[in-house]
Amino acid sequence: MADSTFDIVSKVDAMEAKNAVDQAQKEIAQRYDFKGVGAEVDWSGAERLLVRASTEERAKAVLDVVESKLVKRGISLKSLDVGKPYASGKEFRIEVGLKNGISSDDAKTVAKIIRDEAPKSVRAQIQGDELRVSGKSRDDLQATIALLKGKDVDIALQFVNFR
Repeated sequence: MADSTFDIVSKVDAMEAKNAVDQAQKEIAQRYDFKGVGAEVDWSGAERLLVRASTEERAKAVLDVVESKLVKRGISLKSLDVGKPYASGKEFRIEVGLKNGISSDDAKTVAKIIRDEAPKSVRAQIQGDELRVSGKSRDDLQATIALLKGKDVDIALQFVNFR
């Protein structure tokens, strides 16, 4: 019998992120506490957001609105790379990046967790920006998924192609 496999990836659905940003823009335009402070969020490129406001506190409040909309759309906050607020002229800006793919360091960390704590028949293989996990038993693979969901890793993990 052939081995069962699944892939571990870390991807952000660009359309869901864009929809969340659009919803955040609508809420920011309607909220009274954001009137007259130049608060806005821009979708700049495929994997970047730019939050702007007149004060640092307002910029952080706008970022909170964006984060809440992303969570409602099913996007984990672990997939955000939030920069520090900085002054740019008369406004404060926060750059937010969306992480796609698993870095080699994070892949090694996840592979080590699988090697140390998963059932012994399960093996993990790094393939570019994802991991392929294989094992003899589907039950062992499901136990590995449950193990990784219970661990606090620094990245958002999705489990795909379970065969």
